[in-house]
Amino acid sequence: MPTATANQTIGPYWHLIEHPEWADLTRFGASGAVITVTGRVVDGDGAPVADAAIEIWQADPPADATFPGFGRARCDEDGRFQFRTLKPGPVRGRGNAWQAPHLALALHARGVLKPLFSRLYFAGDPRNESDPLLTAITDPARRATLIAQEAEPGHWHLDIRLQGPGETVFLEL
Repeated sequence: MPTATANQTIGPYWHLIEHPEWADLTRFGASGAVITVTGRVVDGDGAPVADAAIEIWQADPPADATFPGFGRARCDEDGRFQFRTLKPGPVRGRGNAWQAPHLALALHARGVLKPLFSRLYFAGDPRNESDPLLTAITDPARRATLIAQEAEPGHWHLDIRLQGPGETVFLEL
């Protein structure tokens, strides 16, 4: 992996990926339903993006002294990332509509001048069917790019594809 410097396109906080503990949002003793979230970041050819950083943010449970609600992980040479966090709950959104439990994602990588924003939802959650963002995506295949699958109890997996067939839905914020 190339040496990261502050003048790279993602800004002066790149060095924070050198702290793997940031990928564990339970590191301060948060209690609740602990889950692991894994995935891979790949380019349009399916090749791993080894120098990407993924950030997650969740509104529920609310951040406190034991739960920061924000994490950051680097991708390894195979484009893999992993977080340990608490299973989020539903949150209110625009118009006071309930949003399904989700993680907000931001992806930073070389050649990506602005972060790419997306979400990770949880397969099987009945609230996915009424989530305002998910229901706005009419193509089931595109919608599926935002829904993590439970690989085993408490372990959720979602790959992020930057372009091409199966491209992850990214949000314009």
